[in-house]
This record gives sequence, C-alpha cells and structure tokens, in this order.
Amino acid sequence: MKYSEKFRVNPGSRVRLDRIDAAFKDKHEDQASALVELEKYTQQLRELQYLLYAEGKQSLLIILQAMDAGGKDGTINHVLGNMNPQGSRVYGFKVPSAEEAAHDFLWRIHLAAPQRGQVAIFNRSHYEDVLVSRVHGLVSKKVWSKRYEQINDFEKNLADNGTHILKFFLHISPDEQLRRFKQRIDDPARHWKISESDYKERKYWDDYSKAFEDALSRCSTAHAPWYVIPANHKWFRNLAVSQIVVEALESLKMTFPQPSVDIGEIKEKYHQAEEEAAARNNGKVKGKGGKKGKK
Repeated sequence: MKYSEKFRVNPGSRVRLDRIDAAFKDKHEDQASALVELEKYTQQLRELQYLLYAEGKQSLLIILQAMDAGGKDGTINHVLGNMNPQGSRVYGFKVPSAEEAAHDFLWRIHLAAPQRGQVAIFNRSHYEDVLVSRVHGLVSKKVWSKRYEQINDFEKNLADNGTHILKFFLHISPDEQLRRFKQRIDDPARHWKISESDYKERKYWDDYSKAFEDALSRCSTAHAPWYVIPANHKWFRNLAVSQIVVEALESLKMTFPQPSVDIGEIKEKYHQAEEEAAARNNGKVKGKGGKKGKK
C-alpha cells in the first residue's frame, strides 16, 4: 500500500479524526511481519539522506505533531534516528523564551529552518500557536484565526526556496494514550517523561481534536502536505513514516555533484603514493631516520 496516498490530507478536504482508525495496521499482524519492510526503508533513508547532504541543493523539513504520548520521540528515535547527525538536526519547540515571545510567532521557527543539504525535524512546531494557544485562550480568536494563512504563506516561502516539507500527525486514541501513561508509571526508566500536565491536558482532548482538525484541514497544501498516521501500533507508525519520507526523498531526483578535481590526476598521484609506500615497506627506500642499523 502506498501510505503517502492513504494518509495524505488532500488540500481543501475536511478532517474528522474520530473517523480515522488509530489502530490501523494494513496487512501486518504484528511487528515481526513489518520488520523486513521497515529495515529496507531505513536503509534507503540513510542512503538518500547522504545523497541530499552531498548534493547540497535542497533541504527537507519534517514536522511531527501529536497528542501527549503520541510517539514523536519514538518516531525520531526509531525512524529518523537512522540518518547521519552531520546532515540532520532535531528541534523541540517548548514554551517560547522571553526573546522569542517578543517577536512574531514564526520568528523562532524560521531560525530553525534547514539549510541546503540538511534535514530538520521539528518535535512540535509553529502549529502549537493554533493548538495550545487556541485551546487555552493564550491569544484571542481574532489572533489565532489569522495564523493559518500566515503559516501557509511561511511554508510556501520555504518550499519556493528549495525546502521540501512533510508534516505528520501521529494519531492515537484516548485509550491508547491512557495505556502509555500507565507504562510511564510502571517503568522507572520512563518516570522522567511523567508530567502533571499530561493528565490536566487530557481533559481537553475534544478541544485539541477540534484544533488539530482545523489545522490539518486548513494547512495541508500541495507544497506542504499533512499526513494523519495511525499510531496506536508504534511499529506501524514507524513503517508508514519511513515509507513516506523515502518516497519524498526519491522524488527529488538528486544526483551526486561533479568532482571539483581531476579524478584521473588524483588516481595517478594515489598510485604513485601507493608504490612509494610499498617500496618503503620493502626496505628499498630510506625513511626519515636514514639507514637501518642496530640499536
């Protein structure tokens, strides 16, 4: 199945999250059945990211959004973590600093946009300003309602300048969220993830769902599409995201740049150096210390 078509939010369509099965897993019964396919995509992802870095002409921006415990960190770790850190960076957008809050809401986002040859991964993003800000009334409706158009213009500007954008909403059910909260409580290695806000925010589930639906519906465009990824099964989430990212990178038609030196000349120098090294190892050429002798 081509997940880029299955999960893409078509521009102009209306998203209803309650009609999307968060437990969808396609033909796969369990993680084992998907593992071979997932490994193939992660290997391709490494190779394509290397090519993106080498070519140095285009960039990729990956945006991850979800309810609490939706799997943003897991997606970064298990899928996108396969990329070379030299050509990729992860940004986690939390509460704005005093300096950031003194600028427009997109200021800090633009600073993190990827340069040519790079992949930037946003763990949360500028969409928080039409999600949290809206649900908790941090700004008026008059303010946040204008931000959809501002976001679309911002993303269009990035796309026009060579940044390819993929946006993933990791869709989990309320029951799955509660199960993951319990895992955090039961596993000491996950205690650090626990926050009182998890349960406080949970009571706003319906409000967040409505806010997400509006953002997904109003901001999925040809140049910056949204994908609603069923994420109750973490392994299927990883498979779907990796397939979509690989497909997007393959569509860029990237090529390695032409060498800046004469390869024939470099080969000749290499062979000459190789011959000299062999002769030196055979004792036919004196080293820096001169003739060998007894100590």
